[in-house]
Amino acid sequence: METQKWSIVALCLLGVLGSTTAKVEEENPEFWRAQGAKALQAALNRKLNTNVAKNIMLFLGDGMGITTITAARILKGQMHNQSGEETVMTMDTFPHAGLLKTYSVDFQIPDSSSTATAYLCGVKTNLNTVGVSAAARNGICKTQKGNEVSSILKWAKDAGKSVGIVTTTRVQHATPATTYAHSASRKWYSDADMPASAKKEGCTDIASQLLKNTDIDVIIGGGRKYMTPKGTWDPEYPRDLASSGKRQDGRHLISDWQKMKVGKVARYVWNRTDFDAVDPDTTDYLMALFEPGDLRFDVERDPTMDPSIAETTEKAIRILSKNPKGFFLLVEGGRIDQGHHASRASMALHETVAFDNAVAKGLELTNEEETLTLVTADHSHAFTFNGYPFRGQSILGKSPLYGKDMLPYTTLMYGNGPGYKVVDNKRPDIESKDYVQLSAVPLDTETHGGEDVAVLARGPMAHLFHGVQEQSYLAHAMAYAGCGEEGGTERENERGPFVLLLLFNKKVLCAKMILSNYVNYDNTPDLYMFIFK
Repeated sequence: METQKWSIVALCLLGVLGSTTAKVEEENPEFWRAQGAKALQAALNRKLNTNVAKNIMLFLGDGMGITTITAARILKGQMHNQSGEETVMTMDTFPHAGLLKTYSVDFQIPDSSSTATAYLCGVKTNLNTVGVSAAARNGICKTQKGNEVSSILKWAKDAGKSVGIVTTTRVQHATPATTYAHSASRKWYSDADMPASAKKEGCTDIASQLLKNTDIDVIIGGGRKYMTPKGTWDPEYPRDLASSGKRQDGRHLISDWQKMKVGKVARYVWNRTDFDAVDPDTTDYLMALFEPGDLRFDVERDPTMDPSIAETTEKAIRILSKNPKGFFLLVEGGRIDQGHHASRASMALHETVAFDNAVAKGLELTNEEETLTLVTADHSHAFTFNGYPFRGQSILGKSPLYGKDMLPYTTLMYGNGPGYKVVDNKRPDIESKDYVQLSAVPLDTETHGGEDVAVLARGPMAHLFHGVQEQSYLAHAMAYAGCGEEGGTERENERGPFVLLLLFNKKVLCAKMILSNYVNYDNTPDLYMFIFK
């Protein structure tokens, strides 16, 4: 009873103190009415863009759940000396939004490879598998054969578009790997990571598939050590054995890639100087691998050695956009996820801000009338935002309330992870230099969360990304938006039932392509019937 009384008193005190932090204009009802009227008018004026998407940009924040978006929005504002809560991130400006269900076929809470297979290939699958259906089993090579599913990156390449991947992780990691690889295990980065039985049964590592499966125009990220023979010194860290080459088959995949591009202008770079020297106007292919493994967190990045994700996104777009048929580009903010796994909320949020800057760069370089741009996540994390902080209080700070143990706590915490610290039945004071972001359950690494994630869309057919959908819906909607004749003027100028039939007639090859993973459709009328059902 005494605890309840003090809780009520504390909340009342917070209410009084919090009211003093409000901006003067926000105390006037007309401020909110005007703001609401402006937003409503913008919604009423919005016209659906039914053009064909010449270009598709998919920005994927790995582990970027809705709580992460909210906290990063506040951080971005506070980085510019603002209160933060009212900040508008670039991704916030997208006019269409929906929710995606992220579960995998075998688990309630997924990993990044099963989710990537869903949103890139249009097929849900099992945990830890890449580019295969749920008939394949984690780590069992023989179940992989015949169960491969292709990605929208390959569909775009087959349609004559240029394609690229940009990531802050290794390019063999789960998300980028799913654009080009088929593997019963996401962990088979190089042949050194594969069991002998898998190699004997004919499975190949993910790094080798980067060269073999799809002709990718732009490849940017990390992962040098999976591309070179065992013992090959790394050019940036020659004395670090952990950074040296890992391959057991003796192949130098970077050299192999360069030999495959004879007759083309193909550039391989591993540092900022060489990257800046790449001329997009004269470059056909670019492979940029800035680290032996994953890239550094953005706040720890050496800008003289490694470009930001916004800069790598810009280079990719400038190279890919030379194709008159358009392009598909996947941009992954992959280390958002890794910041969360380490329970380092600050790292995760700064990665999200950097990711949003990349989204802004993408919009700056493309035309909304012909470019479909999506921002989404593969999954969330066990990450919470709590404690009644005052308006404008540091998002990385502590709640004004104390726990029943009379110790403070941060407004950002984790449900599990390495931040569990209880000694003699007592939490440490967060003022301690040894404090780690608090978690409720002790684990070496924090886990993913299972709630729905947001998808934000703008550009041609962006209105298709609505409501609550299975995550696998994304690939189908992206492919539909990107198919058809160039220009899209017939859609805008023609009306009536005949136009609907014409629209599907324009889409028939695309629809066949999407459905090819399930059933063969050689008869056009049958295909129409399937669509109309």
